[in-house]
Amino acid sequence: QVQLVESGGGLVQAGGSLRLSCAASGRTFSNYAMGWFRQAPGKNRDFVAVITWSGGSTYYANSVKGRFTLSRDNAKNTVYLQMNSLKPEDTAVYYCAAREGGTAPLSTASYDYWGQGTQVTVSS
Repeated sequence: QVQLVESGGGLVQAGGSLRLSCAASGRTFSNYAMGWFRQAPGKNRDFVAVITWSGGSTYYANSVKGRFTLSRDNAKNTVYLQMNSLKPEDTAVYYCAAREGGTAPLSTASYDYWGQGTQVTVSS
């Protein structure tokens, strides 16, 4: 079992930045691929960014590419999502997810463990 706790969300003006953190506990963190997904009101939960267990590969949704950076610190059992140049359309609840194994799929169905989510609101 893996427990995930997100933090770092909040209200920011368009063009601003936030850094989300996801702290993991319960199992060997370095065995898990990690991802961030987001869900806006009335919409599906969508892929934002994922990272392999080693941190050697990251993948981003086209909508955030060049603005968001995903990284992990296996010594601290934490992943970070640095979000720059935020837009109102980035407003959503952001969820951290984990799956055991080296690959980092883009599908929500591939992830076994989820955090409770953190709200990100970008005002125009």
